[in-house]
Amino acid sequence: MKFINILPLVALSNAFVLPEQQVFSQLTVESHRSADSAFNKLPSKDQLVEKIEHSFEKLSGEFNHAVHCSKHALDSAIDFAAEAGNDVSKKVRKTGFEAASWIDSTAHLGSNDHHHNEPNQTIYQLISTSKYTTKLAAAINEYPDLVVLLNGTIANYTVFAPIDSAFDKIPDKAPKPSKEFLKNILLYHVSPDYYPAAKVLVTHTVPTALTVDTVGIGPQRVSTNIGLKGLTVNFYSRIIAIDIFGTNGVIHGIDSLLIPPPNVVDIIQFLPGEFSTLELGLTKTGLLPIINDTSTHVGGTIFAPSNFAFQKLGPKVTGFLFSSYGQKYLKALLEYHVVANQTLYSDAYYAADSVDNTDIPKGTFHIDLPTLLEGKSLGVNVARYGRLIVIRINGFSQVTIEDGIAADGVIQVVSDVLIPPKRIDRMEQHYQGEELTVEDLKERLEPLVEIVEM
Repeated sequence: MKFINILPLVALSNAFVLPEQQVFSQLTVESHRSADSAFNKLPSKDQLVEKIEHSFEKLSGEFNHAVHCSKHALDSAIDFAAEAGNDVSKKVRKTGFEAASWIDSTAHLGSNDHHHNEPNQTIYQLISTSKYTTKLAAAINEYPDLVVLLNGTIANYTVFAPIDSAFDKIPDKAPKPSKEFLKNILLYHVSPDYYPAAKVLVTHTVPTALTVDTVGIGPQRVSTNIGLKGLTVNFYSRIIAIDIFGTNGVIHGIDSLLIPPPNVVDIIQFLPGEFSTLELGLTKTGLLPIINDTSTHVGGTIFAPSNFAFQKLGPKVTGFLFSSYGQKYLKALLEYHVVANQTLYSDAYYAADSVDNTDIPKGTFHIDLPTLLEGKSLGVNVARYGRLIVIRINGFSQVTIEDGIAADGVIQVVSDVLIPPKRIDRMEQHYQGEELTVEDLKERLEPLVEIVEM
């Protein structure tokens, strides 16, 4: 891929980064914005495999030796991370690549849970006796049921444990959250499933113990990302220690609190640098309050074109769509990007009317998702090979940034505005990126606009 083709994606590759001041200015609102970054060099896949695998294996070996020779695994893990200078993250930052171009690097490494000595403390005991997680322990102690959960053996849990300095990032003037919301924050750090580091590295989203009515019949999820900051959770909280094993699961240390995400609409509004055109279109057509009304849908997926995607339509087409005459066409076009009641993550699928949520298998997965545009569905193909996931819509447009986790669904950023197919000799012909004129767009949308107006 030529460097010039990558430049428009640089900002998008960090689209869901949450600056810490914005994250904690209001604990009931998450704020996302772009982070400045530049790619001086994009290595080949083989170079990435060699560098990251070597660093990961080296760090894992040294880490296990340090931890298993210690009296307290969690304290030693944090100490080791500080002393080692987080070598893996340094390698990743020096390499300079984006999350969307990560590689199928660690599927064959296996789990890193072959520890020399069997753990003798539960996850709760490790947290409550560590000098680095005193504030997390104090918060958990406010909820006896959480203490029981993290001491229990019903499941092998995973905890993304914020160290004390993560709590120090909360501004002094930040409003105190309600007890219910604070519990939701704690539950959002716990997964009822077992995710050692090797599994985290090949996973895009992880289910948590937090359940919400607005996302469907299934748990809220966190995303895992690899970028210039190293391995992160929800794009902003960096994993600084890995694989602290307890008798009932595993702990990974993180440097920032994980705050349950806001709604899809809030995320779009928080990112004008990426989605101002989309927000304007949703506002002009009256779709913004419809999408934001969670009483009308349970979960959902929005395939969100970036500002750059709209620019690719050209000034004539864009000008027409945002004119008073083109507004009805714009509404139909944007409805074609919105899926209600079905939440498609890159590695999981929730349907509002089913208790059987699906983990998307390795290999290929196809699903047709009905959109708000009556009678029109999106054909989505997911190719999943370890960390590498490629999502294409209608065989052409690619998801460039996966899994913008939201309270009421998920945002998948697409490389192109999705254009409905047109009928030729009773056959549907999908748009494949050819030059689009105003007349061609009207021809594709005219029958659909008539349905909308009726």
